[in-house]
Amino acid sequence: MDIYEEVSAFFGGYRGEKRVIGKSADGRNLYAIKIGSGKPCGIAQYAIHAREWITALLGLEHARRGGVKGSVWLLPLTDPDGALLTIAGLSSVKDAARRNFLRNANGGEDFSLWKANINAVDLNVNFDACWGMGKQNVFAPAPANFVGERPFSEPETRALRDFTLEIMPQYTVSWHTKGEEIYWRFRQPVFRAARDKKLALALSAATGYPLKEAKGSVGGYKDWCIRTLKIPAFTVEAGRDDFKHPLGLSALPDLIGKNLDALAALSRAYG
Repeated sequence: MDIYEEVSAFFGGYRGEKRVIGKSADGRNLYAIKIGSGKPCGIAQYAIHAREWITALLGLEHARRGGVKGSVWLLPLTDPDGALLTIAGLSSVKDAARRNFLRNANGGEDFSLWKANINAVDLNVNFDACWGMGKQNVFAPAPANFVGERPFSEPETRALRDFTLEIMPQYTVSWHTKGEEIYWRFRQPVFRAARDKKLALALSAATGYPLKEAKGSVGGYKDWCIRTLKIPAFTVEAGRDDFKHPLGLSALPDLIGKNLDALAALSRAYG
């Protein structure tokens, strides 16, 4: 499957409001699709980790489903280069020097468990929210957990940051795999935690996933939204833990069955 072509084709045929918010490190479009209208406005982003590309298809299902209160911007494929690298290997990479760099960073040519972008930066630890202070962070190019040379070193995270600051959403939610958990806290004060937990419980009720705290995890999009914008932000780890990374098409019915109405439920719980 060419997940980028799938998302591109959906974007091309989508008749609602849509935008290209930037380019990936290898020059691929970063797509945003709007469902609904008005307030509250949310952002939902998917597949920021390469091996979690299956969530992009969940994002397209959310676009088809609609039904949100207000509006939500969907970013179905935040790491297109990494997703293609996971699916197709080095044949998806245009430049020979970059192929050699990636082979060395990965320690071989099996990229099926790759999480990073094509610069070997883990995008979900590249945000300016206690950057570089995570328990699993690493400081050299790697398949996972490399924080980058500085916060927002990557075109994908800069594009997501700039788009978020432009839209100024009331909440954000990120879909990942796997484990069937919802993370909702990042050092927010008690009064904001009480507000955010109400929405987290709506996500929990819609998915059946329990609420958890990702202690020792920093530098993610959720963390940055909570810290910088002071808004509710969530990470949903979809997919049963007995599924193996990378989750393939066989896992999609489970993801859709448990998460299809979650975005609408979250939007209705706001305010």
